[in-house]
Amino acid sequence: MLYRLLADATAVTHFAFVAYVVVGGFVAWRLARTIWLHLIAACWGLGSVALGFECPLTDLENWARVRAGEARLPSSGFIDHYITGVLYPEDALGLVRALVAVLVVASWTGYAWTRRHRSTVPTVPVNAPHRPAHPG
Repeated sequence: MLYRLLADATAVTHFAFVAYVVVGGFVAWRLARTIWLHLIAACWGLGSVALGFECPLTDLENWARVRAGEARLPSSGFIDHYITGVLYPEDALGLVRALVAVLVVASWTGYAWTRRHRSTVPTVPVNAPHRPAHPG
């Protein structure tokens, strides 16, 4: 029972990680320090898709599944098992990968734009006295 729970929790964590790879750059628009986490996550995601990096979350889920008496994920991995063919058709894989890349680049471009424009906007101290626009 505990191993099954661990396998399920790992799958949920994996879904969250994949979602963060896709939209984490947009999160950084509000939480600027998270851009570094997103850079690492996006590089890891790219490496796992393009270079075949082994994913420790897939390994952990497989380990827990075996101990729970269940079958391992297919050798194609987490995304092929849970997402491809479920959330989008298998023949759209190239398009989906391209759209994810566009979203990541767009989020980073927007992040850079918002950071540049935030630093050029003059700020007024919160406790500054209010002065009417027109005396009188």
